[in-house]
Amino acid sequence: MALSRKAGIRRRLRIPLALATLATTLAAGAAVLAPTTAAAAVPEKDWLHVQGNKVVDEAGNEVWLTGVNWFGFNASERVFHGLWSGNITTITKGMADRGINLVRVPISTQLLLEWKNGQTVAAPNVNTYANPELAGKNNLQIWDYWLQLCEQYGIKVMLDVHSAEADNSGHIHPVWWKGSITVEQFYQAWEWVTNRYKTNDTIVAMDIKNEPHGTPNQPPRAKWDNSTDQDNFKYACETAGKRILAINPNVLILCEGIEVYPRPGETWSSPNTDPDLTPNYFYNWWGGNLRGVRDYPVNLGANQDQLMYSPHDYGPLVYEQPWFQGTFDKTSLTNDVWRPNWLYIHENGTAPLLIGEWGGRLGQDARQDKWMTALRDLIVQYRLHQTFWVLNPNSGDTGGLLLDDWATWDTAKYNLLKPALWQHQGKFVSLDHQVRLGGATSSTGYNLADVYGGGGTGGDTIAPSAPGNPSVTGVTSSSVSLSWGAATDNVGVTAYEVYRAGTKVATVSGLTYTDTGLSASTAYQYTVRARDAAGNVSAASAAVTGTTSGGGGGGGSGCTATLRVTGSWQGGMQGEVTVTNTSTMTSAAWSVVLNIPATLTISNLWNGNRTGNTVTNAPHNGSLAPSTSTTFGFVASGSGTVTVTSCAIAVP
Repeated sequence: MALSRKAGIRRRLRIPLALATLATTLAAGAAVLAPTTAAAAVPEKDWLHVQGNKVVDEAGNEVWLTGVNWFGFNASERVFHGLWSGNITTITKGMADRGINLVRVPISTQLLLEWKNGQTVAAPNVNTYANPELAGKNNLQIWDYWLQLCEQYGIKVMLDVHSAEADNSGHIHPVWWKGSITVEQFYQAWEWVTNRYKTNDTIVAMDIKNEPHGTPNQPPRAKWDNSTDQDNFKYACETAGKRILAINPNVLILCEGIEVYPRPGETWSSPNTDPDLTPNYFYNWWGGNLRGVRDYPVNLGANQDQLMYSPHDYGPLVYEQPWFQGTFDKTSLTNDVWRPNWLYIHENGTAPLLIGEWGGRLGQDARQDKWMTALRDLIVQYRLHQTFWVLNPNSGDTGGLLLDDWATWDTAKYNLLKPALWQHQGKFVSLDHQVRLGGATSSTGYNLADVYGGGGTGGDTIAPSAPGNPSVTGVTSSSVSLSWGAATDNVGVTAYEVYRAGTKVATVSGLTYTDTGLSASTAYQYTVRARDAAGNVSAASAAVTGTTSGGGGGGGSGCTATLRVTGSWQGGMQGEVTVTNTSTMTSAAWSVVLNIPATLTISNLWNGNRTGNTVTNAPHNGSLAPSTSTTFGFVASGSGTVTVTSCAIAVP
């Protein structure tokens, strides 16, 4: 490979306090200058490390890893899926142009050992008519070619040992050894790939093992404690991490969680339940249980500042977890699931988090859409790092960002993801100091030098501007909907705080919010503040007053319809409308009239049928007994907010 400026490896330099202070002074003085005039040198390398719960570059500038997964090298094909029809260059540039600055690539220990031993797939499953640039290349050469594309387009790469064996279902096996593949070979495979690419800062992170899991009654299973037992994933991640860092001390090491963790007073030898069926373990998603970090944090020794933790989280279409039964929202998920399992690591400043897998299908289950929007908003709120699952359309229970032709992007799903991609002044940000995201001629991307103007910033202390004046876009008897103009910031606005009568009631990522649970015929005053990644908060916007109506939602002929904004972002929103039969008879059908501003376009709607501004019931939800409800949902792109005008039912 032609590595050009990437050649060479060195341990990052530490900036003495006096020099850091000087850099802060210079940065403050140069704030009005164009980035190219900054006095501090742009870091030569793109290696990253951690400070508390942040990830920073060699100059101490905070970065945000926001990306996607692309699988195939982990599977029996041993090459990216999709190259049977899609073009590798087009797909890669398409990711960069849409804000993907990191790609998590699942691989297998078996594949790495094959490459280590000189074994390659001479004719992988690649359509060379669609990919003439790959003609004659084996699967390792295709991998190296793709790394060059990533360097060309400003994308960084994270390797993920997804399974021991090269198997499309290999991730189902709970541990990191299997059959002839031993734990020692698992470590050696990591050492080989680290050594091969130790001078190439396109690969910036190593996810040690995908989704270690297993339950107490079904060995083998992964546990988390302070032992050196073979099945202790904490020990495995420490050991692999230290052996990797002995070769390249500059890569990030990611340790995922496990599936179960003993409740207080229990041990790893406790049965799954007591005789009275009282549970003895906390359960979560495979790879999503990081409760053990509180008791037994991973120790990478002198290279502790390369450690990140990486939970996975999914919605009810993947598995019906207990917390999806009944009602739930972002607050309940945060308090009941995310905070006790992994969010506390970020909140306590222990280490940064990267949500390695999250995502799924949209428009099939309102609960799924609610979960995905809630987690997206949490990611934006806390500026958590993330790699969305997945690019591939052939992921059975989630679908992908690409549709089945491997060329067309799923617009609704991408629009949901977009607010969780690093953006600055309307452009996407690369993790590369020289290459803009999208390449040298990109009109949609920045590099780190564009954002930070050179070397260390000494810490961002500049607050965003106040948001644009808020306006009331809709009211019901129990809610007020607001929208406001975007604030600006020297680095980037990450969230907006909404205040009602001086008390913060919400933190959102977009430019709209609906305040619910209000009293009818009551005036409420709101202001909005902007917040950046460093925690700087703007002055308050001008105040606006919204007065709730005297009746319930778009009521009228035997029903009410109440709209709730379940997600909002710059350039779109997602809403859920609850239709309630308020009559004394069972309905045969219902209809809801929406007010859709000309600046908004509804691109996807489920659990109903839309003609113009009117939504009628789907075949399965037209019959509503008295006092019962159903919901329909939609995604809209553009500016403004949809509101409910009226609701009516038909009776037999």
